[in-house]
Order: sequence, then C-alpha cells, then structure tokens
Amino acid sequence: MALAFSSAGLTWISIEESDAELTTNSIIEIIDKLLVSNQLNTIESAGQWSAYKVFMHCAESVDYSIAGYPKHNSTMFKKTVGKMAFSAFSAKRKMSHNLAEEIPGTDSIANTGNVAEALKHLKMSLLKFEAFSGDLQAHFAYGELTKPEYEVAHAMHFLNHLQEFTFTS
Repeated sequence: MALAFSSAGLTWISIEESDAELTTNSIIEIIDKLLVSNQLNTIESAGQWSAYKVFMHCAESVDYSIAGYPKHNSTMFKKTVGKMAFSAFSAKRKMSHNLAEEIPGTDSIANTGNVAEALKHLKMSLLKFEAFSGDLQAHFAYGELTKPEYEVAHAMHFLNHLQEFTFTS
C-alpha cells in the first residue's frame, strides 16, 4: 500500500497542469479540424503507434465505457492506485500513461489503416457516448466513474496520445 501512495505522489509531482478543455465537444472539434485539414497524410508519430492505431484505441476506450471493458485490474487496485491516479490526473487536468499499452484483454489493433476513417470512428464513438443515458461500465483501472468523470478521462486520454504527433508540411 505504501508503494501505491508513493506512486500516486510521484504521478502528482511529475504531471504539469493543463488548461485544456476536457469535454467531448472539445475533442470532437479537434477531430473535425483534423478531418478538414490537409494534414492527415503528414502526421508523424514519435511513439510506437501510428495515428490510425491511436485513434482506434481511443475509440475502443470510449466504446468500452458503455459496453464494458473485457478485463479489469483487481478491485483493490481500482479502489486505491486507480482511484488515486484518476484523482491526480483530474486535478492536473492532464493524463500521463504508457502510450503503447493496449487496453487489457483486447486484441491488438493494426498499426496501419485509414487515418480519416479512424478519426470518424472515434467521433462516432464520442457522439454515442454523449447521447448515452444508461449506466456506464466501470473503468478497468479507475473503477466506477460518473459520466462527467468519464468525459474528462476520455478527453485526457485523447490529448495525452495526441502529444506524440507532429504535422509536417
């Protein structure tokens, strides 16, 4: 347990605060700007994943918040480390996580594909999330989240992945 508190403390210290708008609509606006720009073919990733894989991964995460994640961390993890991590991320309004880690229990997403189609898929997932009025499923690491908390989590997740991209002309 002491390790969990130390880890949460390090997470808190290492994350710079953000003033980004953390809403479904703000992410959809970014997606729309990317879709109408001529920059999709110029996206370069500093990480292991292509833009296609990142956007499909983000859509998958949004979809699982409605349908349920295939595999979860332990209840103890979600109530301690997971809860503290989400609290730290939320307070700083910025997430930091392993950007090359699949959602537990899922098949690996291909690293190649149509980036515009992946963005459209992500947008549709976000619109479905926004319109959803039922009970959301527990997050695999953070546990139970309210809809506003999930909205923040999805936005921080997307923006964290977006940091790996540059656009060349």
